[in-house]
Amino acid sequence: MESKNKQRFALSVYFFLSGICFASWASRIPTIKAFFDLNDAQLGTILLAMPISSLVGLPISGWLVSKFDSRVPLVVSFVFFCFALAFIGFATTPFFLVLSICLFSFCMRILNIAINTQSITLQKRYEKRVIGSFHGLWSTGGLVGVAFSTIMVKMAVSMQVHLLIIAVITLVAALVTYPFTIKNDKSPSGNKLIIGKPDPFILYLGLIIFFGAVCEGGMFDWSGVFFKEVVKEEVFTYGYLTFMTTMALSRFLSDRLVQRFGLQKTYVLSSLLIASGVLIAVLFPYFWSALLGFCFVGFGTAAIFPTTLALAGTSKKYSPGMAISIVSTYAIVGMLVGPPLIGYLAHAFGLRNAFYIFVVVGLMFIPFSYAFFRHQSKQE
Repeated sequence: MESKNKQRFALSVYFFLSGICFASWASRIPTIKAFFDLNDAQLGTILLAMPISSLVGLPISGWLVSKFDSRVPLVVSFVFFCFALAFIGFATTPFFLVLSICLFSFCMRILNIAINTQSITLQKRYEKRVIGSFHGLWSTGGLVGVAFSTIMVKMAVSMQVHLLIIAVITLVAALVTYPFTIKNDKSPSGNKLIIGKPDPFILYLGLIIFFGAVCEGGMFDWSGVFFKEVVKEEVFTYGYLTFMTTMALSRFLSDRLVQRFGLQKTYVLSSLLIASGVLIAVLFPYFWSALLGFCFVGFGTAAIFPTTLALAGTSKKYSPGMAISIVSTYAIVGMLVGPPLIGYLAHAFGLRNAFYIFVVVGLMFIPFSYAFFRHQSKQE
């Protein structure tokens, strides 16, 4: 197998495994809510632990990628990522739960920066776009993770056993694949953060990915709760499973979609799909209509992250790793704002009404993507 194809396979495995781990945690949020007897506001507060710990990990991840080849922080963070996932399952007190979630999120931040830096390095070795397929594999891993979670829920398998199984399998697979990851990809320049007036190129991309993170993070954390408490579905993972399925399928097609319609139209289409999908689920909170709405949201959110991170990697001011690290800061803030905000709104107005915020946020891709491409045309 050609070297770049081996590297693509290895990187694909890491995207796939990280998707499985994240979905395994997210699909068990309703279980955690019930076990600790949390109301929506309390759950929203606990979910704050993820973005806060991600913010702590952000400068460290940027430094690690600039200091070492990205494969080093990639494998180290993934090892602790798996341990943290297992710890979440065995948490018996809120303190230990929050501590485990913090470690999980901290490692995930370093992992995401390293894995996306590798994907941009590999993209330069291919004539066609391949980044979307990596994110498609992350979503496919998420699909496998939530499907396995659905089986575990239906079989009444404890969360401890479930998350431990996932942690052990993914850890072994990651260590076996590590030797084939990309070597010597440390960038010689653009590794220092420049303090001053925000670079419009980074600012607009950051705002786009911020809104994407609010939508994606909100769906990850609250889709299961929505199906359990609003749709009244006993197997609450169906909504999350549908969302992940459509997002995975769409991400495999996102590279072709961008090539055919262009980046700007892709953002507009994503915006309209998210807004219409949420409206369908909220206005018609029944099983099949909610599934249809979540399908639309999955299609809409699919292209946002891979497209925006790929654009960030083309920055002329920063190295790919540093640009991704900066833009990811906005994504973390989106994760910081989104899920807890839904929790507080749900506590005040009901979860069904709280989901209207996704309609407003989803429509924000249109003006900010136009602003980004207007800036780009002026620079050329």
